[in-house]
Amino acid sequence: MEQIPSFNQLIEKSIIQNWDKDALTDYKGQTLQFHDVARKIEKLHILFENSGVQRGDKIALCGRNSSQWAAAFLATLTYGAIAVPILHEFVADQIHNIVNHSDARILFVGDHVATTIDPQQMPHLEGIINNSDYSLMISRTDKLTYAREHLNELYGKKFPKYFRKEHVSYYHEQSPDELALINYTSGTTGFSKGVMLPYRALWSNYDFACTVMGNNVTTGDNIISILPMAHMYGMAFEFLYEFLRGCHVYYLNRVPSPAIIAQAFADIKPAVIIAVPLVIEKIIRKKVFPKIQNNRMRLLLSMPIISQKVREMICQEVRKAFGGRFFEIIIGGAAFNQEVEQFLKRINFPYTVGYGATECAPIICYADWREFVPGSCGRAAKHMQVKIDSKDPANTPGEILTRGLNVMLGYYKNEEETRKTIDSEGWYHTGDLGTMDADGNVFINGRSKNMLLSANGQNIYPEEIEDKLNSMTMVVESIVVQRESKLVALVHPDIDEAKNLNLSEKDLSNVMEQNRNTLNQMLPAYEKISEIEIFKEEFEKTPKKSIKRYLYQ
Repeated sequence: MEQIPSFNQLIEKSIIQNWDKDALTDYKGQTLQFHDVARKIEKLHILFENSGVQRGDKIALCGRNSSQWAAAFLATLTYGAIAVPILHEFVADQIHNIVNHSDARILFVGDHVATTIDPQQMPHLEGIINNSDYSLMISRTDKLTYAREHLNELYGKKFPKYFRKEHVSYYHEQSPDELALINYTSGTTGFSKGVMLPYRALWSNYDFACTVMGNNVTTGDNIISILPMAHMYGMAFEFLYEFLRGCHVYYLNRVPSPAIIAQAFADIKPAVIIAVPLVIEKIIRKKVFPKIQNNRMRLLLSMPIISQKVREMICQEVRKAFGGRFFEIIIGGAAFNQEVEQFLKRINFPYTVGYGATECAPIICYADWREFVPGSCGRAAKHMQVKIDSKDPANTPGEILTRGLNVMLGYYKNEEETRKTIDSEGWYHTGDLGTMDADGNVFINGRSKNMLLSANGQNIYPEEIEDKLNSMTMVVESIVVQRESKLVALVHPDIDEAKNLNLSEKDLSNVMEQNRNTLNQMLPAYEKISEIEIFKEEFEKTPKKSIKRYLYQ
């Protein structure tokens, strides 16, 4: 294995070098400079130490992106604890399950999450801390209560004059394979997969980003954080890389609607844009297409001599819609709309599509926009190997396999699933089907696993939703499928029971609609079911009695 520097030492170095520069801003709110972040880290270290937190203990974080969330995450790593980032969109039961499964001792929560969770469902937690001001929402130990109540006093004793650069000294991980964080791909008991990511994977993704963005995104540059930091795509490329490079990260700590995002692009003018397709597609459809889809523009585009200049003009308009300063837009997390992708290619717009997985923290494939082949997801990223499990990888789809520094240690408390996913030669089996051309460009053909992707790139595990639905009134079995951007549940009801109760078809439909409403109250927004379709016959099964899903997609 190549020489891998300490990741926490890189955090330490960036803070010292960029001491008086702006680091983290809540859009239209407070700004923390690097020295402010260092002070918050130091106070949290004092809180951890005096409340008995040990290196290697787990600390969970659940809330919307914010400068306070980022500082708490950095404090966790630099203390030597293991971070457990949790998507704030998970419902309360999912958050409870992850906290319990991960053995977290402390939980940081945002304002919204604080109102939804039930501390009694997380009996092993020693404390819950509010992200907004690091106040205690609940404390179950005298040590934690004392440490928080006397935090300023303890800080003053440690630094009687004032806190300076030379006081910044963080925990340096002992080996590249040391566990840095556990990132959950799901929140439901029985399906929870806590992806164990070591420091080498964080460093490797950072080093990759330095190679592809280093000349274009550097000290003092602005970046907008749109994706949730609890998702590895946003964590790696909208936060960690930029913080280590001395950039200024802006958090959209409200629901990032297209209008808010478009305004933020205009105000902040980011140096690079990291996004899921939905964000790009909505802005282009709302801000760009109305200006160019008229008879005059179509006529100009049809004239060979004029069309090139018109395309350049349109490209500038699209650039302006995204702030005008970025060197490229990197898209990942979900399939890109073909109409929008073809439009961007036609006007020579600087975009590229990458490919990754939580299990690789996250990058697997990438190509610079100048080399990017439309329809592909790039080539094997730095520090990674990719191959297709097929006798004819160029023409016959096979499972995409990858190995390298980015690959996880395994799934927390789930050795069986780890063995299924990482083979004896270290290849991570992605569950995705694809082909690869002679130049190494990877083309994804579909998913061999059942996981679905929402329009904005969230992972959806249909079995989790089906598990809840199957326990509801009159439901015998179900399948959740994706139709365009909506989720539809196909249900085979208890026909015999319906007859016994003398229920009409309309009555049965009403029962299923009630089930749908009840189910949706248990699910985050991106997993909600748009409709239930009733199937009177049983679903076709394999010899193992598994439903043949492919027949119903």
